[in-house]
Amino acid sequence: MTLHFHKMHGLGNDFVIIDGREQSVTMTPELAREVADRHLGVGCDQLILVGKSDKADVSMRIWNHDGGEVESCGNAARCVVALTHAKTIETPAGVIEGSSARDEVEVTMREPRFGWADIPISYAMDTSNLPLVWGELKHGFAVNVGNPHVVFFVDDIDRVDLQTHGPSIENDPAFPDRINVHVATVRDDGIHMRTWERGAGLTLACGTGACAVAVAAIATKRATSSVKVHMPGGTVTVSWAPGQELRMRGAATHVFEGELDLEALQ
Repeated sequence: MTLHFHKMHGLGNDFVIIDGREQSVTMTPELAREVADRHLGVGCDQLILVGKSDKADVSMRIWNHDGGEVESCGNAARCVVALTHAKTIETPAGVIEGSSARDEVEVTMREPRFGWADIPISYAMDTSNLPLVWGELKHGFAVNVGNPHVVFFVDDIDRVDLQTHGPSIENDPAFPDRINVHVATVRDDGIHMRTWERGAGLTLACGTGACAVAVAAIATKRATSSVKVHMPGGTVTVSWAPGQELRMRGAATHVFEGELDLEALQ
């Protein structure tokens, strides 16, 4: 059996996108891992399955590189809008809206949630100033923007060893659903950030992560809306104020399309 797929990326955060509206697909964690494998499969940070929806133009399900299914992915949402021209996308985190303008795509993300049980965190604590320490990383800001994130504002993002701290924080028992980890610095030209993505590791960009970092910076008065968020793979613009929609705008790039031989993955 073969599956037709598209390879796309949002600022280097790359995806294999399979359109399940046109072909029969039974996705499993094992198959997602095999497709995402950069040596034996196609290779990607996340595998995206587009499907039909009764609530939106299309649906979108997301599997991380490790085969775990997650709720939301901002960069993938922009790619799906660019690929399918959908105006609305149903995700496990809710329906999001999208639109294209010139070379960029804008998506409207779900409203940020700040409660400790909404992140979720294992026990009650101040999510704007977590009383938890991992080496030099402390005073984290936790927020859920469709999936869970923790943001650490630091003096120099390049001096933080995310390769070590990322998996430790991601898998800390304080976060029962695991968590995405970001370090950020606010400068005159916007926010600069690096990411350890839950289930994917170090990534060049993270759309929901950029939203989380922007929300954290705006909520703590380190920045104002709209704000540019710079990642190793590129830049997005995030707009948000309490009581308003959370919007993210950035590039979505189509790389190639092909046929995947499922028997070759066995």
